[in-house]
Amino acid sequence: MTDWMFSFESALAALPEGTEARFTYPLRHGSMRIGIYAPHGHDPQAPHEQDELYIIASGTGFFVKKDERRPFKPGDAIFVEAHARHRFEDFSDDFATWVIFWGPKGGE
Repeated sequence: MTDWMFSFESALAALPEGTEARFTYPLRHGSMRIGIYAPHGHDPQAPHEQDELYIIASGTGFFVKKDERRPFKPGDAIFVEAHARHRFEDFSDDFATWVIFWGPKGGE
């Protein structure tokens, strides 16, 4: 772990440019990692091996999990269990979310 605290702004500044799926994980400890995810245009995600929590920081759009589609806005929290199909759709240009992974492969 490089530091135990970081700001949303510093994490946004660390995002790679020129890629569709922009993410960074500045904090890791054991099985936990926390970072920022801010895709451009399209969300190319595939299911993950760990449980995951999104906390929407900015922007609006829709979140699809399995066969359900719901709107999201800043401040919303979204839980995704390991191996569940999911993605963000029709999101605004300013969309960015905290993303937290934890636990064993396969979820808790």
